[in-house]
Amino acid sequence: MAADLYGDLYGDVSATPKRDWRGYAPGLVVVVMGTLAAGFLSDHYGVPLTLMALLIGLALNFLSADSRLTPGLAFASRSLLRWGIVLVGVRITFGQIVALGPVALLSVVGIVALTMAAGVFAARRFGFDTAFGLLAGGSVAICGASAAMALATTLGEKRTTQAQLTLVLVGISAMSASAMMLYPLVAHALHMSDLKAGFLLGAAIHDVAQALGAGYSYSDGAGGIAAIVKLTRVALLAPVLAVVAVGLSRFDPNGGAGKAKGPGVPWFVVGFFVLAGINSFGVIPPIVATGAEKAAAAMLAAAVTATAIRSPLAQLLEAGPKPLLVILIATLAAFALALGAAVFLIG
Repeated sequence: MAADLYGDLYGDVSATPKRDWRGYAPGLVVVVMGTLAAGFLSDHYGVPLTLMALLIGLALNFLSADSRLTPGLAFASRSLLRWGIVLVGVRITFGQIVALGPVALLSVVGIVALTMAAGVFAARRFGFDTAFGLLAGGSVAICGASAAMALATTLGEKRTTQAQLTLVLVGISAMSASAMMLYPLVAHALHMSDLKAGFLLGAAIHDVAQALGAGYSYSDGAGGIAAIVKLTRVALLAPVLAVVAVGLSRFDPNGGAGKAKGPGVPWFVVGFFVLAGINSFGVIPPIVATGAEKAAAAMLAAAVTATAIRSPLAQLLEAGPKPLLVILIATLAAFALALGAAVFLIG
């Protein structure tokens, strides 16, 4: 059952036995209660929802020993995650991306690609494989915990473990919170314009809410720019997943050539694109779009909660600091690249 955490995109996971709703109910009840508690703490203390979901899930990790909860936890960490990724598409319009202008848009694409490359390089230097580098680097480069969950689903259980995913979630949460506090200070020290500061904060901070919070703490103008830049990074999630999926469909987990299995692009990536395209025409009523955004946040938080509950804590302790150093190196690379682009290319 442990392999059910991720999708069976490439036949990595044996089929999950079909169950009626009663089989899923115990695990889903635990996930829903944990996610509601995370939502309350997030609203009350003003901290990211995914961070609270992660901490509560880890606190409930002892429940993973109860096999009655396994089907519901697996469903939450797999199916709810996929639908949450699809609904993230309502945050994006193609007009927002075009409004950045070619220089800023190409800069964002370059920052994402080079940050992922830095994650892969650091992972290989510390003895990890390419898959972990993609997981860590992609999470930093795109949108934090949401990207980590999506990449883990695409990479599959043979390439990334539950322990690795949880370590990335922990590292991303800590470093994104630190970036939200420190990066605006750098922008102030350099006397950046709203345009340059907004680009820096939107291009370098991991979590969406924290990128926007940092931007608006600088100025309203910087906050608006940070929102567009950050959402452009979110929009790159689907192309990155598609590239990773197509690449993995041609190689086995050990790097040897293998036969492609199907088109290689997961259905939830296609769904993301379709929803973003529909949203670009302005046909989705604001109330529906708002509800979809809240549903996406809830589903992703539930997936994080379920993942943390199922994580093998013994493996987390055995891993040591090296996985966090990979995330740190990717974080520093993203900051350096965003700062260079803001200073020399933007405005």
